[in-house]
Amino acid sequence: MTAATHSTLFPQVPDSADAVLDGLDPEQREVALALSGPVCVLAGAGTGKTRAITHRIAYGVRAGVLAPSSVLAVTFTNRAAGEMRGRLRQLGAGGVQARTFHSAALRQLQYFWPKAVGGQLPRLLERKVQLVAEAAARCRVRLDRNELRDVTSEIEWAKVTQTVPADYPAAVAKSLRDAPRDPAEIGQIYAMYEQLKRDRDVIDFEDVLLLTVGILQERHDIADQIRRQYQHFVVDEYQDVSPLQQRLLDLWLGDRDNLCVVGDASQTIYSFTGATPEHLLNFRTRHPHATVVKLIRDYRSTPQVVHLANGLLGQARGRAAEHRLELVSQRDPGPEPVHTEYADEPAEAEGTARRIRDLVAAGVPAGEIAVLYRVNAQSEVYEQALADAGVPYQLRGAERFFERQEVREAGVALRGAARAGGNDTLLDNAEDLPAQVRAVLSTKGWTSEPPAGSGAARDRWESLAALVRLAEDFARAKPGATLSDLVAELDERAAAQHAPTVQGVTLASLHAAKGLEWDAVFLVGLTEGMMPITYAKTDEQIEEERRLLYVGVTRARVHLSLSWALSRSPGGRASRRPTRFLKGLRPGSGSLGAAGAGGGGGVERGIGGGSTRRKRRGPVLCRVCGATLTEAGEMKLMRCEDCPSDMDEGLYERLREWRAEQARALGQPAYCVFTDKTLMAIAEQLPGSGGELAAISGVGARKLDRFGTDVLAICAGEEPGGSDDEV
Repeated sequence: MTAATHSTLFPQVPDSADAVLDGLDPEQREVALALSGPVCVLAGAGTGKTRAITHRIAYGVRAGVLAPSSVLAVTFTNRAAGEMRGRLRQLGAGGVQARTFHSAALRQLQYFWPKAVGGQLPRLLERKVQLVAEAAARCRVRLDRNELRDVTSEIEWAKVTQTVPADYPAAVAKSLRDAPRDPAEIGQIYAMYEQLKRDRDVIDFEDVLLLTVGILQERHDIADQIRRQYQHFVVDEYQDVSPLQQRLLDLWLGDRDNLCVVGDASQTIYSFTGATPEHLLNFRTRHPHATVVKLIRDYRSTPQVVHLANGLLGQARGRAAEHRLELVSQRDPGPEPVHTEYADEPAEAEGTARRIRDLVAAGVPAGEIAVLYRVNAQSEVYEQALADAGVPYQLRGAERFFERQEVREAGVALRGAARAGGNDTLLDNAEDLPAQVRAVLSTKGWTSEPPAGSGAARDRWESLAALVRLAEDFARAKPGATLSDLVAELDERAAAQHAPTVQGVTLASLHAAKGLEWDAVFLVGLTEGMMPITYAKTDEQIEEERRLLYVGVTRARVHLSLSWALSRSPGGRASRRPTRFLKGLRPGSGSLGAAGAGGGGGVERGIGGGSTRRKRRGPVLCRVCGATLTEAGEMKLMRCEDCPSDMDEGLYERLREWRAEQARALGQPAYCVFTDKTLMAIAEQLPGSGGELAAISGVGARKLDRFGTDVLAICAGEEPGGSDDEV
């Protein structure tokens, strides 16, 4: 969810260049009017940086100073580029190119390759993991799944820092980088990976940048042609550029200085990919006459959230911290951030789910709530807790909205109905545009109420429901609009990847949450070892972890919750401590620099349910090998992931059929009855009594009372439907 969704979805195109400037604050207006020479915009979180730079481009285009085709705006994600294109189109500057670095480079590479090299451009390798695995095998190096991912990331880092395989070990030592394996081994795998690519005539995403740089350096005629095309450059998130991206930008610019960069050194969180804030911090050194504008008015977050964010940065050290921006909230006061301590991780997840359920009941849309964590492996316990609480959720990083099959099918159906017009009997009783859309999409599975079905069925319905909401907003903004007008709008949004919002609580890593915002944000797992992460050793690595938490805090508009658990699993030793970054900021933690006391004062104590503290249980042991289990999925199955399964497949299928019937009867998604993992655990453990069933993770007292008799009957080979009194 971005700030754009809280403004009018379909604003009128400004009728003049001056009208483009309406509504900008003094600093944003200064950015918009600085149309020549180098410009550096230092923009804090929530200060409207995208608004400032898109209005700058649009004002320049509408005033006749900038030709749309002469402007190249680059950013780091397809989503951000799509949002920028959408905003420029709404401001009457639709001809401007807004792309990621890779997209812009790939377009140029495809066009100039026949002229510069000859023949066809090698095939682009979408995923390099399999080829890295083959390279490791040829080097006789055995990598598990996690090591394979880490070595792949190391190769990507080496390439964006322009480090060749032979130089990789020295580069690691010089940068104090903590390599996942022996650097010499990784250098070998890296060299073999490059050889395999050459043998198979394929290139990867980093090669796209490297090859474009090589062509522009060697072929001055091609470089001159690109420079004639693009006269003005805008770079968003400039604190995240890598040395390779900066080299490409320098080649695009040549000896010119019509460059506008936007960034915030305090939001540098991708150094592991080669990103560095040095280019932003050194901008005024390279361009002594640059116009520098600071944006510090925070329109996103309440004063309470901003106060905590400023407090986090107030403790920061290092060069980036010297350039921190003190944000000033422009919003009305809101609730204080909530700090909560829990006994263990399952209790933390359950407590978070309860708070979210209460927020939804109080009127906060599920799509305006996020749970953010340090690593993706933390998501499973929250998926389970939200499913148990009957709260819909979506994992960040899923398929793009307009590429989903149901959305493509809906587009085809709407286009067909628009062409048929009054001849389509589906539209006979539809009085307005939203009614027409609802009628058409009803043939594709949309209903007025969410379906009772699996998670996939609910996801499909949510996609169609998002299109219905979009049609309603479109009709309100443009009275008299036709179905053909809406289809044209959808086509433009698809081209720009400007998707509507799908409802459901977002689960995402802190890194994936960058650039997004929600009304309510839950920052979970905030313990030493996770925040900062264990492998953050150097001062700079620790400071980047602090910045990562800062990014998480500044995603919240109104409600902010920060929580931690004293142990990983129920019954574990309460040896964990809340993150050092909250010392002096959370209630009861003393003044800055004082030793953390682990809660107290205004810190809430999380409970497991009801009005009493969660009952402590002993460690969960694998029922196959006896090892202590720590992962949420393993604890649910009561065995290690690698230990053999003895699941009764037939029983599992009977449980799934029963679950589907229950979900239909209750009008809820199937996972709200029991998740697949819980059914799998039941089919493996074959409970014969209520006590044995209750011991399975995911079967709480409420579900035992509601479904216990049926589940035990199915496990006994009987038909469900008896009395729950037997449990």
